[in-house]
Amino acid sequence: MKIAFLTLGCKVNSYETEKMKQQFEERGHEIAAFQEKADVYVVNTCTVTNIADRKSRKMLRRARNRNPEAVIVAAGCYVDSGGKQDPADGSVDIFLSNKEKLQLVELVEQAWADKQERGAEAVRCGGNMERSITEAARQEEHTRSYLKVQNGCNQYCSYCIIPFVRGPLESRRPEEVLREAASLAQQGYQEVVVTGIHLSSYGVDLEQATDRITADRFLELEGRPLLQLLSGLNQIEGLARIRLGSLEPRIITPEFARALSRISKICPHFHLSLQSGSDRVLQRMNRHYTAEEYLEKVELLRRYFDHPAVTTDIIVGFPQETEEEFQETCDFVKKAGFAKIHVFKYSRRRGTAADRMEGQLSQQAKGERSDRLLKLGAELEQHYQSWFAGRTEQVLWEEITEIGDKKYLMGYNERYVRIGMETEGNPEDISLCNTIGNVRIVGQIVPGVLSGDPIERQETINKKK
Repeated sequence: MKIAFLTLGCKVNSYETEKMKQQFEERGHEIAAFQEKADVYVVNTCTVTNIADRKSRKMLRRARNRNPEAVIVAAGCYVDSGGKQDPADGSVDIFLSNKEKLQLVELVEQAWADKQERGAEAVRCGGNMERSITEAARQEEHTRSYLKVQNGCNQYCSYCIIPFVRGPLESRRPEEVLREAASLAQQGYQEVVVTGIHLSSYGVDLEQATDRITADRFLELEGRPLLQLLSGLNQIEGLARIRLGSLEPRIITPEFARALSRISKICPHFHLSLQSGSDRVLQRMNRHYTAEEYLEKVELLRRYFDHPAVTTDIIVGFPQETEEEFQETCDFVKKAGFAKIHVFKYSRRRGTAADRMEGQLSQQAKGERSDRLLKLGAELEQHYQSWFAGRTEQVLWEEITEIGDKKYLMGYNERYVRIGMETEGNPEDISLCNTIGNVRIVGQIVPGVLSGDPIERQETINKKK
């Protein structure tokens, strides 16, 4: 069979998609691009917003239109949040919850066999599966790989559906994670992105039963399980970089930041979700910190790391958000000096506390505030990247990309700033993909992408295995 995948949503979904691809390849099936005609289409869905739901439905219908005889699979969070009751049901043969993803190959092979025997007939799958995903997210090019170490969340922010669809905390054993990371290094990966649904809670369930874990248990442990895991990853030969997924702001204490700064392979790139710069909105969101406390965490990171890239998520148009509260957010992001802001318009999710709140804002109001904050975010990103002018940066080269009428060898530095080096696309430059090289920053190619001149084009810090 020819299997096509599409991933929507978070890094954890990307990890799980790659795991599913690997299962099909091991059974001798061919992986195709989602744009191609395939025998099976798997959409690994997202449900974090209404827009994510709509996109999941749209992609499922698109797959059915691409090949009416194919087996169509809806997998993941959209299914767990009730997607089976949606009109898109007519486009779907198999509904697969997050806990059932490891059963995908067997279910698809059976569905395909059934279709060959009796034509298109919908298959509804159910049941329960307790095994967690344990292997690597294998990328198309061996440059960086997601490394899922944890699943589930018990924070219950008032707007968030994820704790309901991802379930309770579940951490992988450190020895299992380290074996996987060592295997990734042997395969040639230069960088791992350590990720989870609530990464800061890594390890808290390894010491006691999940049903006895408080929401703030990760604070009581002072992040030690995560730090110990990162220290182990730091010892793996051949691994050049360790990048962190999103962290809970409250985990950043002087002790945590100091210990993290001593882990040499940690990238100085930290994603701390803010969501609002207004204390009143934060309280309604059930975020458990104030804007001032959040800013203290940012300052701690800047004390222990040189010019770290601090990025964030912000929700605009939360229920009852006034113009004054929104302006507080705008003023705060300027004060924090973020390297990049991801802006989301508040989306009502059935079953959450925020869905029941009065004072829901109009789409027009949310859109207008989103536009204003996006413009401010672009200015902050430009300001952050101006710091690199004339500096020498280490870039993990990934691909050849055309921008305008020129070709560039593209990659990212440790702070996840995208950098391009002009090339003719010759074999010598192509061979630099998945190596780390030095460039001097000389300008900007397009907004958000810096240009660099090679310092030692022939030599790289880490050679491809």
